[in-house]
Amino acid sequence: MPKAYIIEVHDRTAGIIASDERGFRFFSSERLFDSLEGRQFRSARDAERAARAVLAERRHLLSI
Repeated sequence: MPKAYIIEVHDRTAGIIASDERGFRFFSSERLFDSLEGRQFRSARDAERAARAVLAERRHLLSI
């Protein structure tokens, strides 16, 4: 049975991951995280780390 999880980063819903035979596929729910759309992750934690990295990169670029 497939499992799905919501990925939230700093009170923002980054997307949903759904399990498949290879791991977890990311489905973006906010434009900021579209770069992760369709990406495959080994675990829910890996997907969360990637979403956190996207947000950190965005914050870094805005602070320059």
